[in-house]
Amino acid sequence: MQNPKNILISGASSGIGRELAITYSAPDVNLFLCGRNLEKLEQTKILCEQLKANVLLAKIDVCDDKSVREWVDKIEENYPIDLVIANAGISAGTAGGPESFAQVKQIFATNLDGVLNLVYPVLDKMKSRKKGQIALVSSLAGFRGLPSSPAYSASKSAVRVFGEALRGNLAPLGIEVNMICPGYIKTPMTDVNDFPMPFLMSVSKCAAIIKNGLAKNKSRIAFPFPLYFVVWLSTLLSPKITDPIFAKLPGKKSL
Repeated sequence: MQNPKNILISGASSGIGRELAITYSAPDVNLFLCGRNLEKLEQTKILCEQLKANVLLAKIDVCDDKSVREWVDKIEENYPIDLVIANAGISAGTAGGPESFAQVKQIFATNLDGVLNLVYPVLDKMKSRKKGQIALVSSLAGFRGLPSSPAYSASKSAVRVFGEALRGNLAPLGIEVNMICPGYIKTPMTDVNDFPMPFLMSVSKCAAIIKNGLAKNKSRIAFPFPLYFVVWLSTLLSPKITDPIFAKLPGKKSL
């Protein structure tokens, strides 16, 4: 979508979500930002308001479907949402040993259920208007199950595949759906990683790529390209070849 005016972004307290809010900030743009840390959200708001955007905040956990729906309904009373970016997510892995059931449930609750909790209340409104754009933040980790982060890669894979199916389903209604699949981006989420991160990208460059891709309604916004190519290629190879390689990857820290 070109020049959306009413934009909702989850997970906007830091990282990619914050940078996207800043990147979209401009006069006459209304930003609806949510996250679990109100203090950090306030910091995001200050940065966006310096660029003349109108910013409304909500301290909300996307796992709470009732609160999310009430918030969306309240926004829609005065502002028809043009673009929703379902960005909120958490990352953890197996550095401390196999993932606990509690960690797996928490990752899926945030990364998958949290996306659905946000998308469907907005989608209900967009269907009636027959226009709108839904951007789902997946990951390059969602192209292949990683032993270093089973729940994370699986949750991001589910988001990607769901979005790809939804795109074709909603296109006749005039609603655009886009999958965002970043590699390693320098954010607080990756700052805790104590292993090499190939093709690590700045968050500002990441946000610019996403905004450009959404404006062009690209189905899959996957980057950086060299890492994307390697990951994509791994999906074509036999597990007999790829399993020993991926087994050597360092584990992400557990929650």
